Amino acid sequence: MSAAAVRRRKQILARKKQQEEAVIAGNDALDPVSAQLQKLLNDPKALAEEATAYEALQLAQSQIRKKVHAGDYADGVELACSASLKILQQGRVSVATQLMTLLVNVLRETHTVETPALIENLKAMHDAQEKAMEGKTGSDGIRLDRLERDWLRKCVQWSSELGPTRFGNLGLQQLLAKQSWKLSKLIASEGAPQTTTVVDDEEEDEIMELKTDAVTHMALAEQPMAIIELLKTLPTPTAAETKAGHTCPPAERDALLTRAILCLCAIENLRDASILVRAFLEQIEERDAEILTASYTSKDDGKAPSHAIFCCMLIRICEKDPRTGPLFSWLMRSFKRELDGLYKVQIVQSYTSKIGKIYYNIQPPPSMMNMLENMMGSMGGGGAAGGMNPAMMQAMMQNMNM
Repeated sequence: MSAAAVRRRKQILARKKQQEEAVIAGNDALDPVSAQLQKLLNDPKALAEEATAYEALQLAQSQIRKKVHAGDYADGVELACSASLKILQQGRVSVATQLMTLLVNVLRETHTVETPALIENLKAMHDAQEKAMEGKTGSDGIRLDRLERDWLRKCVQWSSELGPTRFGNLGLQQLLAKQSWKLSKLIASEGAPQTTTVVDDEEEDEIMELKTDAVTHMALAEQPMAIIELLKTLPTPTAAETKAGHTCPPAERDALLTRAILCLCAIENLRDASILVRAFLEQIEERDAEILTASYTSKDDGKAPSHAIFCCMLIRICEKDPRTGPLFSWLMRSFKRELDGLYKVQIVQSYTSKIGKIYYNIQPPPSMMNMLENMMGSMGGGGAAGGMNPAMMQAMMQNMNM
């Protein structure tokens, strides 16, 4: 037998002995891969180096997949959480992101049920990511924050599928909303190129996409006052944006308010919708509510209908008897020009269709009827109320407790 063969035989026997000892000990502490991984994770100074962090990543990925294939899902998830957190704590965000993505994929693939402990782990990882990202700017910072946004979105999807909350854990929804808003501000401040794609013949505006995502997920998180704080950072609508028959999109502040209210009404959360619009009128809207109410039905003041008043009316109508369906239909027609100017109008239309179906059993009309509605709406001009006596409408609005 050659010397190489003898050496190889000794190595095999030594490895077999280690495995037998590990079985007797009841754990895999002596597994060379696990031992090396634990050694790296327990050495913060070494883990702070990029090469070492990548080595830990590869070892962790190998061990997680091994545990998943063996059906040991809980240990695989626990390892992914602990390894991700330790790598993040050493500032290696780019490395940890890959492991975090593997974690959420494992959660979904193995149908791991949401638990409070898992939610806390996910929140801890996000907090560590934010701390590690402090001071990081430029294209690389934006790239990493985009990846974090995508990761949080996957976490929310997992929670929605396998958790007890209808649209996903409220805390995760709030984190996703904050991350989307933060990313929109970062892209705008850096002047970074936006990722632009065309979906359904409509070009996506990344910054507006992020802002609409932020208010939508904050609404799903049941945080109306947090939406108010976001809207406070936006500029006041310009004269061009509030002019009757304006061709530009509605002001961002108004558009995001309306979108959040439509979302809340569509998910039957009229409580938070009411809190949101009240706070908007009290803390943000500079114009007097009575003047806005009178202006809504006026054809002569040259002003577009107020988004805040539309939202008030929508909420009050939804709170009334289902027989007020015709009033809802009138409201949609009177505000159609403004709704059609919102970003990704197809989503807005899905909200209004769902509201009509839930509260008034109004089935979505066929395509031809939609086309006729569009034609009638475009003839209204400036949102003037057609089909209802303006005096009657104004009296109805004055009776609403805004």
